[in-house]
Amino acid sequence: MNSSTPSFSPALGRVLATVSVGFVVTQLDVTIVNIALPKIGADLHANVAGLQWVVDAYTLAFAVLMLSAGALGDRFGARRMYGCGIVLFALASLACGLALDAPMLIAARALQGIGAAAMLPNSLALLNQSFGHEPKLRARAVGLWTASGAISIAAGPVLGGLLIAAFGWRSIFLVNLPICAAGLLATLRWIPRAGVASGAPVAPVAPVASGASGASGASGASGASGASGASGASGASGASGASGASGAPVASGTSGAAAAQSAQSTSATSATSATSATSATATKATKATASPPSTASVQSTASTASTASPAARGTPATHSGGIDLGGQALAIVALTAFVAAVIEWRPLGLAHPVVAGGFVLALLAGGAFLLVEARVARPMLPLSLFSTRTFSAAVLFGICVNLTYYGMVFVLSLYLQRVRGYTPLQAGLAFLPLTGGFLISNVASGWVVGRFGARVPMIAGAITAGLGYGLLHFVDADTPLIGLLLPFLLIPSGMGLAVPAMTTAVLASTEAKRAGTASAVLNTARQAGGAVGVAAFGALAGGAAATQIVPGMQLATAISVGLLVLGGVLACLVHPQPHAARCTGRRASAAGE
Repeated sequence: MNSSTPSFSPALGRVLATVSVGFVVTQLDVTIVNIALPKIGADLHANVAGLQWVVDAYTLAFAVLMLSAGALGDRFGARRMYGCGIVLFALASLACGLALDAPMLIAARALQGIGAAAMLPNSLALLNQSFGHEPKLRARAVGLWTASGAISIAAGPVLGGLLIAAFGWRSIFLVNLPICAAGLLATLRWIPRAGVASGAPVAPVAPVASGASGASGASGASGASGASGASGASGASGASGASGASGAPVASGTSGAAAAQSAQSTSATSATSATSATSATATKATKATASPPSTASVQSTASTASTASPAARGTPATHSGGIDLGGQALAIVALTAFVAAVIEWRPLGLAHPVVAGGFVLALLAGGAFLLVEARVARPMLPLSLFSTRTFSAAVLFGICVNLTYYGMVFVLSLYLQRVRGYTPLQAGLAFLPLTGGFLISNVASGWVVGRFGARVPMIAGAITAGLGYGLLHFVDADTPLIGLLLPFLLIPSGMGLAVPAMTTAVLASTEAKRAGTASAVLNTARQAGGAVGVAAFGALAGGAAATQIVPGMQLATAISVGLLVLGGVLACLVHPQPHAARCTGRRASAAGE
C-alpha cells in the first residue's frame, strides 16, 4: 500500500467497527420489518392501517428528530448520545419482540426511531473525531461505514425471511439485542471519552463526507434503503447535526458529519455500491471537498469546530446550546397529524373528525412551524437555504423519489405475500434485483456526475425509474415472476443514478460551512416523504381482502409515474453544476443563482 493510501491502525479499525454497529441495526430493521408485515398483521390482528403505523412510527420519529439529534450530541457529547441511542434502540427492540398487540408494537417502533435518531448523527461525528487527521483515510472510513449499512440492507429481506421461518416474526426485533449489546460494550471500551484516538487534530467532516456522498455516489442515497430502506432507509438515514438544529457555525462541523451520513444511508440499498465504489471514489471525494487543507473555508470550519465545539472533540459542551424546541415540537405535530390523517382517510372517511381534524391540525402546525423558523435566532430548518433554486428543486426531487419508493415497497411486500402467496423468505429473495440495480447504477452515477453534472443523471434517473413504475402498473395477480424482473431492475437503477446526483446538487448549491445543514434538511425531507408514501399508498391498497391490493397498487404506480415526471421537471431546474471538485470554487455563485 503506497503512501497515498494510508492504512487503518487496529485502534482506528475498532472505532470504525463500533460506530458502524448503529448504522447496521437501524438499516437492518427497515427491510426486515417490511417482509414481516403480513405475519405481524395476522398475529396481532392488525389491519393495513395498523401495519402502516408499524412502519411509519419508526420513520416519523427518525425524520422529525434528525435535525436536533446532532445538537444534543454537541451539547452532551457524541459518545454519550451514541451510547444512549444504542441502549434505547435495544430496549425498544425488546419491547417490539414482546408486543402483545399492535398499539404496543407501534409505540415501541416509535422508541426505536428515537434511538436511531440518537445513533446515526453521532456515529459519524465519532468517526470524524478518530479519522479527521487524515482526509484520505477518513474518506475510506466513510465509504466502509456506508458499506456496512448497505450490506445490512441487502441482507435484511433474506435474513428476515430466514428468522421468520425458523423462529417467528418476533425474532426480527430480538436479533437486535446481541448486536446492540456488542455495540455498547465496544463503545465503552474503544471509543475515547475525549479527544481523538490517533491524537491528531480533528478536521470537520462535513466537506469530506459530503463529497463522498454526492460526488462519488458511493454514499448517496435514500434514503432512502434496501427493500424498504432503500426504503431509505432508510434511510436511512441519517441526519443532521448540531448545525442543523442551531444553525450556528460551530455546529456545522458536527452536523456535516451527521448529515452526510444521512445522505449515504438514506437510500439504503443504493449505498450498497459503497463496497465496490469506495476505493475508486475515496480519492475523488477527498479532492472534491476535503483534500485541500489550505482552503480558506475548510480552515475556517476546522478552526471553528476545534475551538468552539467541545462535542466535536468528544467532550460535552458547557454551554446550553441552541436547540429549537418550539420548531421541533411543531414539526412533530404537523408531520404526525398529516400522516395520521392520510392513514385513516380510507377506513374512516374524510368527514371523520380524526381525519378532518388531522389535516386541519397539520395545516395549522405547519404554518406555525414556518413562522417560528422565520423568526427564531437558531432555526431547526434554516429557511434561507430555500432561496436557492437548485436547493429547493433538489429537495422536492428527493421527496418525490422517497415517497414513491417507500410507498411502493410497502405495497409490494403485501402484494408478494398476500396476493402471490409467497413466504417471507421467497418475498425477500424477490427483492434482491432491487439491490443489484442500486449497486450498478450507484457506481455509474459518480462517473456521470463527473462528466455531465448533476442535472443529467437526475433527469435520466427519473425517466428510468418512472418507466419501471409504469411497467408495474400492468402487473396483476397472475403476472409471472419474470414479469416483475424488469421493473425491479429499472426502478433502483434510476434511483441509484439520480440520488447521488441530487445530493451533489444540494451540496454544490450551498456554502461549504452550511453543507452539513443542507444535507440534513435534504434527508429529513426525504424521510418525511417516505413516511407520507407509506401512509398514502398503504391507504390505496388497504382493506382486508387481498383482491383490493392489486387495484390499489396499480393506482399507486400511476401516481408514482406522475411524481417522477414532476421530479424530471424539477431536475431541469437544477443548475448544471459540475462535479464537486469544481464546486468548491463556485459555491458562492451557486448559492446566489
